[in-house]
Amino acid sequence: MAHLRETSDKALKLLRTLPRVQIGNLRPNPNSKQNDKRGRAQHGGDKHGAGNKGSGQRQNFMRLGYETGNQPFYLRFPYEPYYKGHHLKRQYPPISLLQLQVLIDTNRIDISQPIDISTLCNSGLLKLKPAEMEYGFQLTDDGLDNFQAKINIEVQHASEAVIAAIEKNGGVIRTAYYDPRSLHMLVNPKKWFQKGVPIPSRMLPPQDAVDYYTNPKNRGYLANPEAISQDRLVLAQKYGYQLPKIEEDSAYEMLTTAKDPRQVFYGLEPGWLINIVDKTIIKRKQ
Repeated sequence: MAHLRETSDKALKLLRTLPRVQIGNLRPNPNSKQNDKRGRAQHGGDKHGAGNKGSGQRQNFMRLGYETGNQPFYLRFPYEPYYKGHHLKRQYPPISLLQLQVLIDTNRIDISQPIDISTLCNSGLLKLKPAEMEYGFQLTDDGLDNFQAKINIEVQHASEAVIAAIEKNGGVIRTAYYDPRSLHMLVNPKKWFQKGVPIPSRMLPPQDAVDYYTNPKNRGYLANPEAISQDRLVLAQKYGYQLPKIEEDSAYEMLTTAKDPRQVFYGLEPGWLINIVDKTIIKRKQ
């Protein structure tokens, strides 16, 4: 009894020091009240972030560029001539000399054979998408000082420094144009051969690309071979290296292998039919 009396006395003493209980000082316990709805004014979160009525609430997704009745961006700003026909421009995904050297060092590319689009795509690390206006590869000068391979390569675009780096090692580079159908064949030859259709002829370059592929400085496949030989000497003098003699090289046959302007694959002529099942080649009559 004495213990209970002491406890009650302490409680009464504490109450005398506390303020009187009023409406103004009543507070709920911390975290005792939880709001189960988000603060969305009169909606209280029942619209799920989609707004109030209309097509925006019914998942009627609008087309790209539509601004719900406003004048769209592409009409609100003036026309730029630079972008005229940008969706029709040919694209050339880059490949650096450093990447090419790594592919060679890891045995993904056999340098004892000529290299073209089909060889690069079959490496498993490079992709070409003709459907997205990609017309081949361009060889860039990244890793210029570390490139040491002697190759016979065919690309679609290359700078002067890249040409000098390859020819300095005794290699040969050539730039060539391929039409979209030929590109589809080179990217996946097996798929084309399974169709059972003869190999078509490669188309000639369009008018705006003729100057590039007939220029010996670009090592164009339509350029005069004598002019290319002369320009090889000029480029060697410009960059200060001694041009190796291809005629005395043991890989002379590989280095001088080139496609006909109408040819798509190395060693396969237009009009030939490839039978993968029987592993035979049906040649057309001469």
